[in-house]
Amino acid sequence: MVDAIAVRGLVVDRGGRRVLDGIDAVVPGGSVTGLLGPSGSGKTTLMRAIVGVQVITAGAVTVLGQAAGSAGLRHRVGYLTQAPSVYADLTVRENARYFAALHGRGAAEADRAVTDVGLASAAGQLVGNLSGGQRSRASLACVLIGAPELIVLDEPTVGQDPVLRADLWARFHELAATGTTLLVSSHVMDEAARCDRLLLIRAGRLIADDTPDAVRSAAGVDDLDEAFLRLIRAAETTQAGEA
Repeated sequence: MVDAIAVRGLVVDRGGRRVLDGIDAVVPGGSVTGLLGPSGSGKTTLMRAIVGVQVITAGAVTVLGQAAGSAGLRHRVGYLTQAPSVYADLTVRENARYFAALHGRGAAEADRAVTDVGLASAAGQLVGNLSGGQRSRASLACVLIGAPELIVLDEPTVGQDPVLRADLWARFHELAATGTTLLVSSHVMDEAARCDRLLLIRAGRLIADDTPDAVRSAAGVDDLDEAFLRLIRAAETTQAGEA
């Protein structure tokens, strides 16, 4: 399988602080890859580098065979930020149809995207009147409308109830089955098991890049949360030995 994303030796410094420290990782095409790590570990910075909006200090990021941020990727990559990226003074339906028009798509496709994220019953509501979780789903609908080949999702399930979280993950896997690549960040380790592959990041360093089963095996435990903790301790021990 061809890699949709290849990150080589990525270093990012911000405000005099090293945020990413020599990241090497790949994301296979047509997969759901989870980017897991605690808040402040560098997940959002890595995602920004992948979509080409982050100034990097060293290294390279290739996306769908092109340098990250290339003009040719504009309609091939979708990016859902943590902050809502829709218009508060428009309804959910109006937002979706506006973004559909930008991609040369029709109202039916916009309405289908709204339904796919579980907002059919709220389609006529102003986005400004929605809950935080609903606004996030409205933004996701607008991302899906363009049918991008790569979708980068920064904490898309925050604020969602368990049923909606399960529905969203099912939708992510449906998209992957059609060849779409998804990179999904989360700080909730119970979502790791829903991924085909995991990138585990801690303090700006990648400590695992493998399948959930391989991560469990490497740590010698069945629980992914415990596996992550063991990998963190091992990485900290290695770093202390290098110091």
